[in-house]
Amino acid sequence: MNRKTLTSWLPLALFALVMFTPLRPIVLGGVQRGLLATGLWKAEVPATAPAAAMPVVLTGGAAYPHNLPMVTLDGKPVNLSDLKGKVVFVNLWASWCPPCRAEMPGIEALYKKVDKSKVAFVMLSLDDDAAKARKFVQAQGYTFPVYLRTGDLPAPFDSNSIPSTVILGPDGQVAARHDGMAEYDTPEFKAALDKLAKSAR
Repeated sequence: MNRKTLTSWLPLALFALVMFTPLRPIVLGGVQRGLLATGLWKAEVPATAPAAAMPVVLTGGAAYPHNLPMVTLDGKPVNLSDLKGKVVFVNLWASWCPPCRAEMPGIEALYKKVDKSKVAFVMLSLDDDAAKARKFVQAQGYTFPVYLRTGDLPAPFDSNSIPSTVILGPDGQVAARHDGMAEYDTPEFKAALDKLAKSAR
């Protein structure tokens, strides 16, 4: 094979390496995260109250999902109903999903800034293999709580796409839902969560 032929096949070979190997979610997630960071890809979230400004699919009046059994990455059973009384940031994701990977650094940064006595995070992995989810979270050094589903997801979590984020208010109502990737680490979004948390008083 001559040099010209090799050069013409190289881009195709690199494309195949990225798209058809385990490198795909890593590379695509990194590219999407870079686009988010530079502002070239606009993924907006609320500037005021989550229900008012987030692209809402499900709005106020929806009852709190009292029964969503989960397990922690080490197998401890937990139910979402245990968190009622707090604002709950629920994010559905999977380790094989590039947009999920792209938004996670922002979610981690937000998690470190919130008052955890008033705001809880539920990073619900949809991975079928718990070991893959655990390996990904550990490799990235994420500290937010990660859970695994133990059955079918009830409304409002039964989204056809991921990532998907549902904000639950402390009053037992669904405040907002956003399907797709977003940048959550903004002062405006944190202020919106704080405002929602104060509504419990």
